[in-house]
Amino acid sequence: MAEITEAMEQIFKGVLPAITECGFKPVYPDGADKSKAPVTEEGNRYTIEYSGENKAAKIEFFNNKIALYGANKEGEIISSDFVQLALSLFEPDVANEKDIRYITNDFTDTLVENFGTKLVKPTKSKLPAPVSKAQAKSGSVSYDPNTLANRFTAIYPQLREEYKSNCEKYGQFLPEDFFKNYGAPLVVEVIKKNNPTEMKRLFKLFNEIYDDGTNDTQSLITVTILGSLENNMELLANCTDYMNDDLTVAVINVNKFLWSNNGKGARMKLENPPKYKPKKQKQSIMSKLGQ
Repeated sequence: MAEITEAMEQIFKGVLPAITECGFKPVYPDGADKSKAPVTEEGNRYTIEYSGENKAAKIEFFNNKIALYGANKEGEIISSDFVQLALSLFEPDVANEKDIRYITNDFTDTLVENFGTKLVKPTKSKLPAPVSKAQAKSGSVSYDPNTLANRFTAIYPQLREEYKSNCEKYGQFLPEDFFKNYGAPLVVEVIKKNNPTEMKRLFKLFNEIYDDGTNDTQSLITVTILGSLENNMELLANCTDYMNDDLTVAVINVNKFLWSNNGKGARMKLENPPKYKPKKQKQSIMSKLGQ
């Protein structure tokens, strides 16, 4: 799979300064070319490993996701000691330089946060974990607003920092604030452009999350995001070829109501979502494990 090995080569080079600063060295298999990234392949899983004194890290790609893991322990470190520190959706066959740069920056910040050698480091709130596709399809858990935001910002990494800032500012994810101010305006622009490839990618996400999402998550899609189309028939028509039947009916009805005289009160609530006080920030995962 040439695309993923090339992408991991770029990520490897991008995080190398942080890896060195944090006291790690790449782990090369015997006889490997040390001028290249030490990517090992097992099935459909691609891994780069790093070792340090009483610590280890690894970058792993599997099932269109790329993650950074870390471990901090005296003595031998085994697979069960690793903790997931960062995760992004990643499709190497369509990824561009901006996607690679976002992942590199995210992994760099996370490495320094958890393994940096400075005595005093700023702490950040850990991003809430998204619901996996397997969990949602099994019916054990429904997609929540955070999962929608997590996967949405994987498609549009230019909003990833706004998503992270939202979580850090409030000590939790405040979805109405994020999607009203950042997500919905971007979606409207995408729908206006009506590029088939981008529309298909966006509504594939919306369809999946809507079908297996909580009521709050469905409301975010139909009201907060797609309700901002203001019942514009041209923009709604752009969407109908990409939405499934359930989402189509919901979006059309929401737009018809919101932008009628009877929907004025609902629009006012939508434009002024409730505010919450931020919670105290938490220590990094590796700081806790080192205690």
